[in-house]
Amino acid sequence: RMLSGYKPKNNVQDSYKILDLEEGCSLDDVRNSYHSLAKKYHPDSSSGVADSKAFIRVEEAYRVVLSDLAAKQKSEPGEEEEDQFKSKSLQHRHYLSFEGVGIGTPSQREKQYMQFRVDRATEQVLEYRQQRLEGRYAGSDLSRAKDVRQSKKVKITQAVERLVEDLIQESMAKGDFDNLSGKGKPLQKFSHSPHIDPMTHNLNRILIDNGYQPEWILLQKEIRETIERLRKSIVASRRKLGEPMTLSEQKQWGGICEQFAEDIRKLNKRVDNFNLVVPILSRQMVHFSTDKEIRRARKTYEAVLEKVSGSDTKENEGEEGKRFGWKSSLLKWLKL
Repeated sequence: RMLSGYKPKNNVQDSYKILDLEEGCSLDDVRNSYHSLAKKYHPDSSSGVADSKAFIRVEEAYRVVLSDLAAKQKSEPGEEEEDQFKSKSLQHRHYLSFEGVGIGTPSQREKQYMQFRVDRATEQVLEYRQQRLEGRYAGSDLSRAKDVRQSKKVKITQAVERLVEDLIQESMAKGDFDNLSGKGKPLQKFSHSPHIDPMTHNLNRILIDNGYQPEWILLQKEIRETIERLRKSIVASRRKLGEPMTLSEQKQWGGICEQFAEDIRKLNKRVDNFNLVVPILSRQMVHFSTDKEIRRARKTYEAVLEKVSGSDTKENEGEEGKRFGWKSSLLKWLKL
């Protein structure tokens, strides 16, 4: 439009009305109003009232109002220069990719974005390790002593690393590494799969080497350990009550079942949190049922009882066999 000499058809008053503004407003008000209307009427927006014609009218009104404010500002001394009111061309759509990082051609910006991701991942790993150390030593009276021991460990580790490096350099000088297999060949830095992004593969390798685990894996492990602990505890509680249960033992069993139901309810909340962060749909978990878990505990308890009773009967049969064995042997001798 600037190259073709295009001039908007709206006058100043109509332009203020289109932008829902009054004359004498500030530059920030004009910009805020334009941004909100542009998001509302832009054809590429997801708004239900998107209209290209309305967007063109809003843009023309915005230019007219900016020109009017620039003229007023130029006539008033002591204010900012006119360049502040010049409209800035909107960023092209392909510049919105790569999180707005980088300059130049798309390939150059892609390389800059990959380096940015590596730097960001490294910073996140360092922050994660720092938070772990702070959480481990925070709130303890011996935190200073632990910090001193930790610093000593770091110094010892650094000294060992320097010693190892000196030994490696000495061995290289002697020629101990000259006959190694694979000498002169490139290292296998990336995965052989062509469908994996090399930068993503490197980032994952760096995170794994530094002991990072995603949140959903930690939650999954915690849920499995918790349900196993609850199952073992309710079976152990049932075995303590014995069979058959008296009235007091039945009341006690009812309290145990209520506490077990409350623990299952809390565990299901963790399952909901896990389903929100798990990246794979097939890895999502279903809620645990209190009734099913109680029935499962009863079946486990009955199986234990049957096993114990079977071992008792075998012991009794063995004792009876020993007791009456001499009689059967005497009868066999008489028959012979």
